[in-house]
Amino acid sequence: MIGIYLIVALTLSASIYAVKPLWIKHLLTTGFLIAQTLYTLYAWFHINQTELEYFTPDAIGVLFLSILTIVSIPAIIHSRTYFINHPYQPREQGMYYAAMTVLIWSLTAAYMANHIAVNWVFVELTTLSTSALIYHRRTILTLEGTWKYIFVCSISITLVFIGILFLSIAIREEGLRDLSYSALLEKASQLDVFWLKLAFLFIFTGFTSKVGLVPMYTAGIDAKDKAPHPAGALLSSVLMNMGFLGIFRFYAVISHTEIHAWSNTIIVISAIASIFVATVYMLKVKNFKRLMAYSSVEHMGLAFLGLAAGGIGYYAAILHLVLHSFAKPVLFFQFGQLFRTFNNKNIYHMGGYFNLNTHGAMILLLSFFTITAMPPSGLFISELLIFKSLFQAHNLWLLVVVFILLSFIIWAFARNVFKILFINPVIQVEKHESAFSAWEFIPQYLFLAVVFWLGYFPPSELVALIQKAVNILPN
Repeated sequence: MIGIYLIVALTLSASIYAVKPLWIKHLLTTGFLIAQTLYTLYAWFHINQTELEYFTPDAIGVLFLSILTIVSIPAIIHSRTYFINHPYQPREQGMYYAAMTVLIWSLTAAYMANHIAVNWVFVELTTLSTSALIYHRRTILTLEGTWKYIFVCSISITLVFIGILFLSIAIREEGLRDLSYSALLEKASQLDVFWLKLAFLFIFTGFTSKVGLVPMYTAGIDAKDKAPHPAGALLSSVLMNMGFLGIFRFYAVISHTEIHAWSNTIIVISAIASIFVATVYMLKVKNFKRLMAYSSVEHMGLAFLGLAAGGIGYYAAILHLVLHSFAKPVLFFQFGQLFRTFNNKNIYHMGGYFNLNTHGAMILLLSFFTITAMPPSGLFISELLIFKSLFQAHNLWLLVVVFILLSFIIWAFARNVFKILFINPVIQVEKHESAFSAWEFIPQYLFLAVVFWLGYFPPSELVALIQKAVNILPN
């Protein structure tokens, strides 16, 4: 089925770019969403069944695939609204929709790939499709952002490739040739520690460009800032999940070797540095999209702290990513309405939003409470579990540092959001009266409700998938 899905998806993406009438492009995009939904349902009923030798819908892959499909639907809807308010030629719209669909199906394949080299191929494909989305508006700033993204991600993907080469050396010394995750997991304890350390360093560092961690986090910041906001919603959620998955699956192999504790130290250093960097920049940044991008860096840092702490932290890390994947797109969707109102990304040019767009202002206010993990946000539960895992792992000093940094982050976020909602702009600009369709608000309210529901009342299916995903890790 994965083969049929990829052929259909590739054909639709090419057709979306090639055909001229705009209504046909919209029809083909809708057809792609239907194909995406059907394959997601298929994957749910065929968990752990390998297809084409290199693709296996395991528990965590199916979980992230479901999120991808759900988030992609409002992203396409908001894309159509974006083009209504930012008219482009049909050919330019075709390039945008084609790049977005390529990003979605390459993410799908990366989630399903059970072989580290195959995963690498589709990760590189996400770089190319994302670059097309960043450059869509074809301005000097988007050109700069595109080249930065390509440059950083090219270095990152090269690092991952070098890590795979080191891993190949490790397995060949044991007479193995299979780089599938299941084979690596089975023979983990037999692999040479020296080559495994090198492989982990390179693979982890390379994937930080996708997941948004120090040291390669800069690629994602510019990408989310320069890309249209519907694309930014995907880049700040489902693309980062792919980066996490690339690290998680290899980390599962490492966790069954004697360098497990060493790898946790590497992860903690990167995670705490990421939260620190996010704190510093969120205190001073005035570009609202970059503020949201640095918020994602903070959340990825928290998730990896939970992963390194172990125990309940394994469950908490994946739950945190699930909740973040629904919470962060709401902010990007809402930014589209903010930009239509103020025609600016600078917070100094925004203000009095409650008087201009009441529903949008309410969503922005609720999103602030949600993304900063304040009760009753579902993220409060996942962060509480992460803190519990750090406490149980006796990382009290780390817990204190995280509390201090998060306090500054919440203050920085609150200062800017409440300025937009209630205070007149510092720099007066001409405001634009815009009509906002109910279809724009419905997905945003729904996603906020989903974050609350999954956090406080997680369905048994979600809990089961997360538990299956973490069962491969040591207690």
